[in-house]
Amino acid sequence: MKGQITEGRALTADVAERCDVLVIGSGAGGAVLAAGLVEAGLDVVMLEAGPYQTRRSFQGDEGAAFVNLYQEQGARATADLSIAVLQGRSVGGSTTVNWTTCFRTPPRVLRHWAEVHGIEGLDEESLRPHFEAIEQRLGIATWPEERANENNRALLRGARALGWEASPLRRNVRGCANSGLCGVGCPVDGKQGMHVTFLPDAVEGGLRLYSDVEVDTLTMRDGRVSGAVARVRAPGSRATMGRVVQVQAKVVALCGGAINSPALLLRSGLNPNGRVGLRTFIHPVIGVAGVYDHLIAPYAGAPQSVGSHQFIDRGADKMGFFLEAAPMQPMLASTATAMIGPQLGDFLARLPNLSALLSLHVDGLLPGDEGGVVSLKPSGDPKLDYPVRPALIEAMAESHKVLAKVHLAAGAREVGTLHAQPVLLRAEADLPLLDQAPYGAFQHAIFTAHQMGGCTMGPKPENSVVRPDHRHHTVENLFVVDGSALPTALGVNPSQTVYGLAHRARAFVAAAVG
Repeated sequence: MKGQITEGRALTADVAERCDVLVIGSGAGGAVLAAGLVEAGLDVVMLEAGPYQTRRSFQGDEGAAFVNLYQEQGARATADLSIAVLQGRSVGGSTTVNWTTCFRTPPRVLRHWAEVHGIEGLDEESLRPHFEAIEQRLGIATWPEERANENNRALLRGARALGWEASPLRRNVRGCANSGLCGVGCPVDGKQGMHVTFLPDAVEGGLRLYSDVEVDTLTMRDGRVSGAVARVRAPGSRATMGRVVQVQAKVVALCGGAINSPALLLRSGLNPNGRVGLRTFIHPVIGVAGVYDHLIAPYAGAPQSVGSHQFIDRGADKMGFFLEAAPMQPMLASTATAMIGPQLGDFLARLPNLSALLSLHVDGLLPGDEGGVVSLKPSGDPKLDYPVRPALIEAMAESHKVLAKVHLAAGAREVGTLHAQPVLLRAEADLPLLDQAPYGAFQHAIFTAHQMGGCTMGPKPENSVVRPDHRHHTVENLFVVDGSALPTALGVNPSQTVYGLAHRARAFVAAAVG
């Protein structure tokens, strides 16, 4: 029996549903999980807080995209506002707006999880069939080097000139038009996000999906989760529309992503060991811009097609980082800087000749690095506190130098940091200027598009929230299948890890239905 997608605004009365499995969230975890569950013959309902948007409604406009496709209309940030948090909020979650980069979970990270966190059953060989299935369905393949845009070529050219590793990345695309619009919704469905792959698969198999429906709380009965109560939100806002969707289910799977899944558990009073929201990791990101004499057009072309892991391992006591490129549409470019007025105008006037390179720092792998904490605001909305610790400050200082060297080696005539007072360099002889610059919160732009942890997995309830099979330690019929279950950051873009773990979790969730 074919299912359906129901937009909240179409509901004229309250809704009551019963099902085998309730999946909360439609992103990388929820979509892959739901498709497998309906394929197994289970009755599945999915609730998604964001709107249902497709290529027919994508406008190629940043302003509309931030309102319709991002958490808090693109303004989500840490509690002290020092770190901007880019996270999707629509049918398909962050897969609708991410930049398509796909990596399998690095073996060294899997070994760390086993050795430090005691997680068994997550090794390279056991995950291989799950990753292979995902790669086939999503068309994940290496982007041809000759199709890399000039923004990414700057990283490739500069790193290779310095003798550093750099190579093309793998992307989940089919028929990519190389438009550069990944972050505002692909206009040709070339990006194989969840809204064009696993969600249609699941709906074809019987999934009933409600969009613009935000879960307030989970309901409990006799120590088990019995379902959820959700409110219909007006599209593009948090205003309620006065209608309620209530679902009763045999099993519930939280798939709202890091930040949102911990917040829902906290709102529901499900934090018996006090671990919910702890160990939240974000791959804190800094950027450095290079000005070139030739056209870069960083707003066009595959946004992220080259990367370097030259500095991923800096020793046991230093935080590693990896390098990628970022698209530079005008609004995103503006918000990434601390500039205002004429200074911002001059920056944007040079946008066609700018290349934006990023350094993503790998948190959670060093001893004592506990990342951030998700808690609740008085309104019940999530709050993320993320301390910028000394190891991160040291790594950001070093990665600024690395990115500046890459730009200069690639031929940039000027390199500028994203400090409140940008540091400008025109030759290697200027690199010592970076030693005099301040680093850390509020000293320069910091942002994140990767959120992990907060409901971390592990074998013991005293230091984790869910077991390695994603089942909650104390609520037997509750699972968490999203990036919040990751015990550390990854050192690579997280989407394929979440896809693969969700594919693996299908069997565990299905078995719990009984």
